[in-house]
Amino acid sequence: MNERDQVLKAAADLVTAFARNDREAYFGAFSADASFVFYTLEQPLLSRDAYQALWDNWRAEDGFEVLSCTSSNAFVSLQGDVAIFIHDVATELRMQGEQHFSQERETIVFKKQASGQEQQGLWLACHEHLSAMPEGLPSP
Repeated sequence: MNERDQVLKAAADLVTAFARNDREAYFGAFSADASFVFYTLEQPLLSRDAYQALWDNWRAEDGFEVLSCTSSNAFVSLQGDVAIFIHDVATELRMQGEQHFSQERETIVFKKQASGQEQQGLWLACHEHLSAMPEGLPSP
């Protein structure tokens, strides 16, 4: 499998884990030092642990549950041991008993794990940036 296909698989696995609320697989797709920028939050999350704590809080206090998540219009740019993955994402969530649907654009930066590390050769996400889809664009 070539590196582009490896990144596409890593991204698909990440989205699939998110879609099925598989906390371990989802967060396992990120490096410990990953950072997260979500337009819905006032501050960036500067580690995987910070995002996991927020996720757990959402679940405990708001009944957060992912109902579906679909990726489209995927693009990969390889930059050596870094890959930039861009896609459109349609997500359906439940929070506080209400369903919410969002259409967003997301950039995920993957880094190929160096030799000697536990996950050598795997592509792990090291940064995620989620943006609102510009208004007026047709649904995917």
